[in-house]
Amino acid sequence: MNIKFALAISFLVSTISVCGQTYITNVTVLDVEKQKLITHQTIEITDDVISNIKKSSALNIPKDAVIIDGTNKYVVPGLVDSHIHFFQNGGLYTRPDAIDLQKYWSYTDEIALAKSDMETTLKRYLKHGITTLIDVGATYNFLEQRKSYSDKAYAPEILMTGPLLTTYEPEVYANLGKDEPFILTQTIEDGINGVKAQLPHSPDFIKIWYIAGRDGLSIEASAQKNLPIVKAIIDEAHKHHLKVAVHAVQQVTAKLAVEHGADFLVHSIKDELLSPEFVTLLKTNKTVLSPTLQVHGAYRNTFGQRLEMSNYELAESDPYQLGSLLDLKHLSDTILIENYKTRTNTAKSIADLKKADAISMANLKTLSDAGVLIATGTDAGNIGTLHASSYLKELQLMQDSGMNNWQILQASTINGAKIFDKEKEFGTVSIGKKANLLLLDANPIDAIENLTAIHSVINKGTVFTPNELLQDTPADLAQRQLNAYNFRNIEAFLEPYADDVEVYTFPNTLKYKGKATMREIYGNMFKNIPNLHCELEGRIIKGNTVIDKERVQVGDKIKEAIAIYHIENNKIQKVYFVK
Repeated sequence: MNIKFALAISFLVSTISVCGQTYITNVTVLDVEKQKLITHQTIEITDDVISNIKKSSALNIPKDAVIIDGTNKYVVPGLVDSHIHFFQNGGLYTRPDAIDLQKYWSYTDEIALAKSDMETTLKRYLKHGITTLIDVGATYNFLEQRKSYSDKAYAPEILMTGPLLTTYEPEVYANLGKDEPFILTQTIEDGINGVKAQLPHSPDFIKIWYIAGRDGLSIEASAQKNLPIVKAIIDEAHKHHLKVAVHAVQQVTAKLAVEHGADFLVHSIKDELLSPEFVTLLKTNKTVLSPTLQVHGAYRNTFGQRLEMSNYELAESDPYQLGSLLDLKHLSDTILIENYKTRTNTAKSIADLKKADAISMANLKTLSDAGVLIATGTDAGNIGTLHASSYLKELQLMQDSGMNNWQILQASTINGAKIFDKEKEFGTVSIGKKANLLLLDANPIDAIENLTAIHSVINKGTVFTPNELLQDTPADLAQRQLNAYNFRNIEAFLEPYADDVEVYTFPNTLKYKGKATMREIYGNMFKNIPNLHCELEGRIIKGNTVIDKERVQVGDKIKEAIAIYHIENNKIQKVYFVK
């Protein structure tokens, strides 16, 4: 045989692959568009596409196929978080323009951490069933970095803008080069050039930070002054077939933006109840709105040291970013910290937050009832709004506004796809769409919290169980129990421990054994001792052993302590306290 011909045949054979097929059998499909349950279905997935859906009795399954038994389970489209920021980590040090703590942790280090943690952050999102992420304000470096994840099965699809175009830039973000999250646009020409500068980096859309009032003018006057720049940016972006998202939290800025072509409003309007005319404008223009209900309060509650975390958040969040949110209790700059605490805990500040939240909730109900497209978004990455784990809280707040569970599920799936006209690609469980699916052990229409009862996540046709995607390290377990200690949450505190945990005085004196005794000791401590707080001063990790040096405030006393944690089978099995 001719050698060239043989090589050609060999190459042809090597590039033809038998389609990998997966079948989810006898499952209940949630049709998010028609708002109905379709029982006893079998879903055929070929490679990364849903290739067939039929009544289970009507579909023949090949012998060599992968089969997932969907009996008593529910399948929904992969979830969409339509508002996140990869350049922010969610912890206390991530926004130095909001609170400057760079003497403890530099912003250079914070940026480096965000970039090095991107893979873990992506896996955390997918673990929670979120298969599409929309980064509404990134940097050139993140636009480049996301390319390395485009073919990774563990990574959600990422739709990303470049730096925010703004007429106001906090000084701390200036002159950061490709790490700069803002482009200052003070003239029409600046705005046009700001769009053009992003084009070589292939953004999926353009974002405007429409900030009114920072220039000393009234909100109305400032909005009108900056409108020509906003309009120029929108027009230039549309010339290049890019949609435009706008940060606008006042009705006047939002209305002006939509009147001049904005495609996507990325926050609730929180200064006043929406006029019927504006609601009609949004619906007519098919403008999508992402409410981001929790982010404002997360800042205030962190600074006021009145932050609360659910058991779910304590178990599922990045434990280090969550833990940092309580650092205000022990950092040495007490004057700065006390000023923040005092200012955010005044009666007026608390009343203003409640009023803004109430207006946002009422406006969301009005928009949802009117049929305006709502897309679930958390604004994760901001202080106190943690990546991935904050999604459930956002859904619960949407429910509190009066949206029903079908509406919330639409907002979390198909409406997210509609932002970029991708509803033919994903957002429903339909033949021909991407195999980005969430297999649940309980029905989310019965309770929206059932979206966390995840059996499997299918992303790009690959099936994952949540624990496959991201497992706690020994240090994670030590940090999670420390966080729960500081939140005085006994259930979350005990969760990382083995049922037969052994607690010793170093080196080998057994103090007690078992969670029941630990529950009694620490439960009483959390309930009865004021000013209880543990500061981690140092940590050594050696295999499955974690050694923490701690400074513990107990009432009006300060104690130095060393705790040694031995981890077995992903639980803390033994603890040694060094006196």
